[in-house]
Amino acid sequence: MRISATRKPAAKAGLAHRPVPRLQAAIMLAALSVGSAAWAQSAQFEEDFDDPYKPWQEIAIQLPAPPQPENLLPFEVSGNATHRFAVDAQSVNVGTDGVVRYTLVTMSSAGARNVSYEGLRCNTGEVKLYAFGHPDGSWSRSRRDQWQSIRGNQTNRHHAVLAREFICQERTIAGNASQIVFRIRNGQSLAPALGD
Repeated sequence: MRISATRKPAAKAGLAHRPVPRLQAAIMLAALSVGSAAWAQSAQFEEDFDDPYKPWQEIAIQLPAPPQPENLLPFEVSGNATHRFAVDAQSVNVGTDGVVRYTLVTMSSAGARNVSYEGLRCNTGEVKLYAFGHPDGSWSRSRRDQWQSIRGNQTNRHHAVLAREFICQERTIAGNASQIVFRIRNGQSLAPALGD
């Protein structure tokens, strides 16, 4: 009876049985982790940028200097309006939150003068009163500091004119602060004037 010696199977060529140096393993691990971090950051950026359901957040505001007569830009609201309106050119600001803020000066036919600091959102068609100005240049916070829909009625017509003719194009802000000021100063309307 013949007993043959058992042979061990030959090892397959490849990396499975070849030892990987520690330096090479560390480099591979670092490359994987950098790639993963970059992918995660890119994915987060895209999510923040494209997320239509991300809640809108208003930025903190800083009240401007009181309006000076030489900086006032009058604009026409209606041929039979009893009040005159003007925007302080120095106060016009387009915020990173998509709000155009400005100081509005309202003058009655009897000579009364009201100053208000306001914000206008083209995206939603809303306006907000932040503060009211006093003759000494100070401000007091408005008690009606909630966003309200802009309507073309008699009491809200000046906001509708500002939005439709000088600030908004559809639901977006038409340009930067300098362009808005230029349009108001030169009476260059974005849309036909509202009917009386």
